Amino acid sequence: MKISKASLVSPGENQAYGTFALAISFFVFAYSSRFGQASILVYYALWLPLVLVDYRQVLGNYGRYIWILTFAVFACLSVFWSAAPGMTARTGVQYLSHVVCALIAMRTIDIRTLVRGALVGVGIVLVYSLLFGVYHLDPLDGTYSFVGAFASKNQLGFYASLGIYFAFIAPVALRERRLWLGIAGAVGLISAYSLFASQSATSVLTAVAIVCCWLGMRAVGMLSPSHRKGLFLAAVVVGGVTAIAAVYGGGVDLVLGLFGKDSTLTGRTYLWQQGIEAALSSPVVGVGYQAYWVQGFSEPERLWEEFFIATRSGFHFHNTFIEAMVETGAIGLVFLCAALLVTVFGHIKRLLTYDHHTESSVLFGVAMLLLVRAFVEIDIMNPYHVGSFLLYFAAGKLTIRQGRKVASERRVAEGRVLASHHPQLRF
Repeated sequence: MKISKASLVSPGENQAYGTFALAISFFVFAYSSRFGQASILVYYALWLPLVLVDYRQVLGNYGRYIWILTFAVFACLSVFWSAAPGMTARTGVQYLSHVVCALIAMRTIDIRTLVRGALVGVGIVLVYSLLFGVYHLDPLDGTYSFVGAFASKNQLGFYASLGIYFAFIAPVALRERRLWLGIAGAVGLISAYSLFASQSATSVLTAVAIVCCWLGMRAVGMLSPSHRKGLFLAAVVVGGVTAIAAVYGGGVDLVLGLFGKDSTLTGRTYLWQQGIEAALSSPVVGVGYQAYWVQGFSEPERLWEEFFIATRSGFHFHNTFIEAMVETGAIGLVFLCAALLVTVFGHIKRLLTYDHHTESSVLFGVAMLLLVRAFVEIDIMNPYHVGSFLLYFAAGKLTIRQGRKVASERRVAEGRVLASHHPQLRF
């Protein structure tokens, strides 16, 4: 049996393979620590061999990806001054290869396939957690919470947040119907239950905030292009003033109180303080990528003990910017922030410029979710993590020229119209 190239690498024509590859990738991201190196090899096998099918289509012009790759390359280079060079060398190569896989996926997967693959992947991840998950005691606040098959309720909450977002976006933005509408509804219900069971205040608040942001941008998009920028700037100003008023007016404490949290965010403010102090010891280039949380080093050992982390692993400063500053210094922080902020504002610019830009509409919500969570988690700094995969996927889409993309979409649409009027035609 001969398999056509289009069924593997052509966006829109490879929905079966793309949905499968994304679903398996999401599962690997969630549980690679459980299933080991074999699952990582499966992830690589899904994306890297596509280069052999059609390297021009799959790789594109990597000169346009320089701003995307800078942090990953700098993370690899930090091996030369790392406090744990062996750890930095291994994880740096893993992170860079992970970014390459995300860019390959970006070149070969269209936005509808991304949403469908994410729905299937998140659904499988959450069902597995509900079947084999456990409850953990949080020694800091004395409460039990459902962590699923993860080591942390925040990761379960993150996947649940993604499930709610993609379940919402599928019928609203992509107008999915029939089978995929049913799948979106089922994943949305499972995600909502998982979010409730995890009791992750971070995930609940960010999920609600991102849906509201998306609806706000949708409302702005209904205006003429000449009025969109003005309304968007007004919304940003109002949102900023509201946020400041909430912080200084006690609104944040009130919201956190609803989740049984206090203003210290269950010890995170102390952890942030410790991270800032650690960053000041090497403020320019950091201690090396992934070279801080290493067993045997005095400072991480102290923090593991203070936060009752018996495994002495899987811990971080719960803030992307502080973590980046500690590991890669101010240079790495600038590179990472550039990739994140350019992605967010790049898709916002497209929404303000073009009418009904579905791709940027979906990816804007994903990028905003990662940006908001960056203040309390490190979703975009680790290899084999769904957050970093989605960030570089969304960033890569900005490198595709809109004129060529629009023309390609128009040709596909015209072909479908002709086929509907002339069934005997074959394309």
